[in-house]
Order: sequence, then C-alpha cells, then structure tokens
Amino acid sequence: MPTDDSRIIRDPLWNTIRLSSIAVRIVDTPAFQRLRYIRQLGFAHLVYPGATHTRFDHALGVYYLARTALRILSDQDDLPEEVWVDRELVPYAALLHDIGHYAYSHALEELEPENIPAGHEEVSARFFEAPELRAALLPLGPGATSRIHAMIQGRGAAPLRGLVSGSLDLDKMDYLRRDARFCGVPYGEVDVDRLLQGLALLQDPETGKWEVGVQEKAVAALESLLFSRYQMFRNVYWHHAVRAATALYKRIVEEALREELLDRDELVGPTDEELLYEIGRRAQADDVSECAERIASRWIPALRHRRLPKRALEWTAADLDGVELAPWVRGDGPRKRRVEDRLARELGLEPGEVILDFPARTGLFELDLLVRRRTGRIQRLSGRGLTGMLDLPQVGNALSQTAKVLRVFTFERRELDADRVLALLAPDSPE
Repeated sequence: MPTDDSRIIRDPLWNTIRLSSIAVRIVDTPAFQRLRYIRQLGFAHLVYPGATHTRFDHALGVYYLARTALRILSDQDDLPEEVWVDRELVPYAALLHDIGHYAYSHALEELEPENIPAGHEEVSARFFEAPELRAALLPLGPGATSRIHAMIQGRGAAPLRGLVSGSLDLDKMDYLRRDARFCGVPYGEVDVDRLLQGLALLQDPETGKWEVGVQEKAVAALESLLFSRYQMFRNVYWHHAVRAATALYKRIVEEALREELLDRDELVGPTDEELLYEIGRRAQADDVSECAERIASRWIPALRHRRLPKRALEWTAADLDGVELAPWVRGDGPRKRRVEDRLARELGLEPGEVILDFPARTGLFELDLLVRRRTGRIQRLSGRGLTGMLDLPQVGNALSQTAKVLRVFTFERRELDADRVLALLAPDSPE
C-alpha cells in the first residue's frame, strides 16, 4: 500500500504509476501542472482528433519508465560505485525533462535562434527557479536542481544520464507508444519490454567511461524503435496538414515578435491557448499595423477553425535527388520570408500567405551507444555501424532523408511553376 504522502495514478499506457512523495510534490507545483495544457503533439489533433494528450501525461510515463529501468539495471552485478552517481535523481530528471516546453511543444524551436530564448532543455532552468518547484526538490539535497538540469541537457558526469537524454532514452520509448495510441495508428508499437530488459551499464573500452548501453539481444527491439520513429514522423509528426498548421503558427509568432506585439521572453510560460489568445488580443488592439490585422482576423482564426494553407507544391527526397537547395531553405530566416512574400505578391495574396516548409530537424535517427555483444565484447554503435548487424546508422540516415518533404503552402489555391520555385531556392538564386 502507498504511504499517505505517495500517490497512485492510472495511466492508459503503463496502467499503474506510483509517485513517490517527492514526485507528488513536484507534480503539484504550478510549473508542472502547466504541462496539462501543452499538447504533446502540437497541432496533430487537427488531423488525428485523439491526439489531445499532453506533456503532463508523457512526463509521468517517462518517470515510470525511469523507475522501471533503474530496477532492471540494479540487478547487474559487479559494478563500481561510480556508475550509480545521482541514481536517486534520475526519476525526477525524467519527470521534469519537458518542464521548459513552449506552447505547442516543439514548433517554436524551429524558429531562428534569435527569435526564442533557447531550446526547451535550456529554458527549463527558468522553471527550476520557481519557489514551489525549488521547495519540492529541496529534500533531494544541495545542488540537486543543477544536477537534474544537467541530466535533462545530456550533460554531467552521471553515467545514468543516458536514461534521460541519449540515443536510447526513455523519452522516446514513451512518446512513440503514447503518440501512436492516441493518434490511433499502428506505427509506434515499440518493444519497450525488450529494450528495458536489454539495458546495461557498460564501460567504453576506449575512454574507460561508463554509460547506458544495450545488450546485443535487444538490437532487434532497437531496430523496431528506429523504424517506428520513422513511420511516426512520416505519417503523423510531418503530415502535410500538421506541417501547414505548424508553419502558420510559427509565422504568427514570428510576425508578432517583429511587430513588437510581444517580447521573445514572453514565449516562456504561456500554455497553448494562453499564447494564441494573448497574441490575438494584442493584435486586435493594434490599430495601425496591417500585419497585426492579418494575425487577428485571418491567421489565428485559420488555426482555430482548421482553415489551413493548402499544398500547392510538394517534393519528396526522390524528387530532390540531384537538386541543390540554398541552406536558408531549411530555416526560417529573412531570405526565406522575402521569397515567400515575393511569391505571395505574384499570386495576388497577402504577405505571409505563401509558406515554404522543409523540416530542418537533424539527428532524428542517429545512434551513438555501446553494445555488449554475445561474446562479451563491448563496441560502440555509431556512424560506422557494427559488423554482422543491420547497418543502423546508414539506415537511420536514409530514413531521415526520406521522411523530409519540401512543400509550398498557399492560403488560397493557386497554380505555381515548380521549376521556377526550385530556381528561387537554388544557392545561386539572386535576391
């Protein structure tokens, strides 16, 4: 039976999650409760109606997996004491790993660096300063907050940090299963049990450092995770309507910053609805800016009522084979915006109503972890792959390329010349 200050939570994925007394205190803070109102998948609910689960649900799931993984690893014999450094902090780092997320999860992290304070891992430091959260973490001892934050960022000396941030972190195991469940798709069925049972604390033969790795028997499950992630990106996370909504949302926030309707530091803290509401409220109060009027009367309602920009052009990786694109195409910088607005003028549309979208996220399928072969030999699975196994690094690179699609969206249906658009996106294209 749980003690009076612990708590049992029923979870649709992992069934029963038992929160320790410290976890209860963390969960009850305003900073953590905010995660109830940050959708796990941003705008995916516009395509998959069930995808309304939140960062709150996901964080609890990762906490559960962290405690499970630690129990499994504790059965490993003859390990030096150094591998267990900050063991007691791992479940709380797992619980808090998404505390710094912006509204609509990852979308704003695609903006140019100057438009956001930092990535969500770095931003989490601001939430750790909240008095309620500091008090909740106080029983963990001096310096615990900074060490938890280091784990979230994948830094620090604790070998167990790989459970929180790494090629095979518990975050991926939960979100792939959870996202697939709530989207109603079969792609995310990762063999989590096999992966957990295959975890091992291994010593790098080259550096002598200890880290979280896997036994060779779990490599098949690792392959399933890789392919599941590919399927989820291709069919859910980067679905064309999800990308249209995400791209429009980014443009709304970017223009709101440019029009000084809000400061970038104000992006830290609001929930999904709070941020859109506040931008809309301030845009309506602006009686001089045409851009503000478009934000309030056209763009935000388009998001709220699913009147999304439509695909005018689309190129897959195969279509782009041999086509060189300028580096700025993968970002959201001024050059890209000028090209978008140039096309908008030519099509008789307002500025901002032609959107180029090319997901720029890198390292999606990269692997860098130790594997203990059946012979007992420990090797690193990285860009070189491993003899006698599926070349997972090469496969991962191929999956990353084929998942990405270059699209042009327009607010109203228009015909575009594909060759001319590609010419505008070439490295030698004039301004």
